[in-house]
Amino acid sequence: MNNANDTQAPLYLDGTHVALETILEVAEGRRPARLSEDAAFRKRIARGSAFLETLLEEDGVVYGVTTGYGDACTRAVPAEDVAQLPHRLYTFHGCGLGETLSVEAARAVVLVRLISLCRGVSGVSLELLERLAWLLEHDVVPVIPEEGSVGASGDLTPLSYLAAVLCGEREVIDNGRRRPAAEALEERGLKPYRLKPKEGLALMNGTAVMTALGCFAFVRCAYLSRLATRITALSVHALAGNPYHFDAELFAAKPHPGQGRVAAWLREDLHTPDTPRNSPRLQDRYSTRCAPHVIGVIEDSLPWWRQFLENELNSANDNPLIDADIGKVMHGGHFYGGHVAFVMDGLKQAAANLADLLDRQLALLVDTRYNHGLPSNLSGASLERLPLNHGYKAVQIAASAWSAEALKLTMPASVFSRSTECHNQDKVSMGTIAARDALRVLTLVEQVTAAALHAACQGAELRSRREDADPLPERLAAFLDDCRRDIPPLVEDRALDAEFNRLCERIRQRHWSLYDAG
Repeated sequence: MNNANDTQAPLYLDGTHVALETILEVAEGRRPARLSEDAAFRKRIARGSAFLETLLEEDGVVYGVTTGYGDACTRAVPAEDVAQLPHRLYTFHGCGLGETLSVEAARAVVLVRLISLCRGVSGVSLELLERLAWLLEHDVVPVIPEEGSVGASGDLTPLSYLAAVLCGEREVIDNGRRRPAAEALEERGLKPYRLKPKEGLALMNGTAVMTALGCFAFVRCAYLSRLATRITALSVHALAGNPYHFDAELFAAKPHPGQGRVAAWLREDLHTPDTPRNSPRLQDRYSTRCAPHVIGVIEDSLPWWRQFLENELNSANDNPLIDADIGKVMHGGHFYGGHVAFVMDGLKQAAANLADLLDRQLALLVDTRYNHGLPSNLSGASLERLPLNHGYKAVQIAASAWSAEALKLTMPASVFSRSTECHNQDKVSMGTIAARDALRVLTLVEQVTAAALHAACQGAELRSRREDADPLPERLAAFLDDCRRDIPPLVEDRALDAEFNRLCERIRQRHWSLYDAG
């Protein structure tokens, strides 16, 4: 973990709006998060907890506090057992399986749940918020299994692992080391937390896991959109393609703003501000000519994806909500993650199309029927060594495999609602599955992108050796020089897996600065 104190000022949580990128800043260790000391904020939290106590005294019955959960809401819990109920909730939900979330993703889950509870309508105590903030401050991160959530009532099973850790149960990653939560708390002189009446429900009955994963998916997809544009520019140059397919007047006739922005980036990269009266080379294949139309779907979707995700991120999404200011308990279904599911299902389809686009560009680059004079398979070997060398032949096969797998995973998860929990949860969002699918698709797209980037750099350099070649435009030349710090040209065949892994890491780090915000 990076030392966040050396990078950015702390994020103070007080119930006000938090931007999507801020989640990654905290999750990736680039920014600390603190609970606000603002008196008005703290009083608001305290009023909610006090109002719940008043309700219990005056009404005697509050869902999930003096009753069972879900379809058991009609079953009264004896007064002497009320204190045990929230602990029972996380206990019986301890059935998660599969891989565990990355440390970064688990940090994000803690932060997202804390942001929601800071809205002040969940009936929780200030002490609970302080314990969540403590986990982030000390980098004690719950170990959270990925599988077991249907996305309504929220992320119950994965979030049970957060609740349990606060209470000294299950496991944590403690500054990089996996260990029992009880040990990590005891070592720091902190007693396990005792959940107050509604706090188990407030912690678990929300959309924190799907939303946290959605934030990562959004940022990764946005970066891939720009990198795919840069690779397309390199590929167009390497293929001696027609740079006038991205003409400004052409795109004014179909005015999707994101699509037009991609075309503008390509014009800038290829240094083609003006289009001749009639281009000498008529029409390139769709994987280059229509690149703005493919990539533009993402660019035009990013604003509404952000709106959906940031609204969810900054919402109170447990049930019931308890508003002390207006003096009532509100029962509803804010734990339903339909907006996140819809974004993730759309995002993974748009991202998989990036993989397909770049794979098709790579197929053109390696094929002498379509690459306009480049060597077969982009081999950089000398003539006498050519019979032994096969260049990017296997790379294109692998890229097609990764693309196919990404495309296969684009089936929307949200349409697979299942009736659960004795038909109480009879319509669910599957938002967490959609988010997990999206992240897997993005990993595959990043692999295709790494292969396409490696090949496009090779193709651009091979093109520059030809006497009839135009010089590589300045922006592309600078980008190529930067890439060459990680990936040398392919002359004699060599295993490329380590280089692809390095490029994938660079992509996930958003290593290259790509275009102005626009």
